[in-house]
Amino acid sequence: MNFNVSTDQISDDSYVISLGGEVDLYTAPEFKQELLTAIGKGARKVVVDLSDTTFIDSTTLGVLVGGVKRLRTNDGQLSLVCADRNIVKIFEITGLDRVFTIHETRDEAVAQLGDVAEQSA
Repeated sequence: MNFNVSTDQISDDSYVISLGGEVDLYTAPEFKQELLTAIGKGARKVVVDLSDTTFIDSTTLGVLVGGVKRLRTNDGQLSLVCADRNIVKIFEITGLDRVFTIHETRDEAVAQLGDVAEQSA
């Protein structure tokens, strides 16, 4: 099974979770655990980087929606990095493109985290 996940802490309350390969029914629980661990450590701003992701399913969408709900209770946010048109289309078809901000690059998403921090200060 082709899947990997890694987490980078960008600041005290900002994290980037990078996913690679297929994120599906079998691998999504590992992603969910990474996300919950970051939130448990005080994450308020999370970027999920799907740049190296080749496939997502409804289980993955459920993890993302659950994550955004948890973060919003603490005035947090979850945004995505995804340039793969096929994966972006899944968010558009489900209407989740209105729930998540989708960036084309990791640099763009991380830069936006700084903008959010400045706005809330």
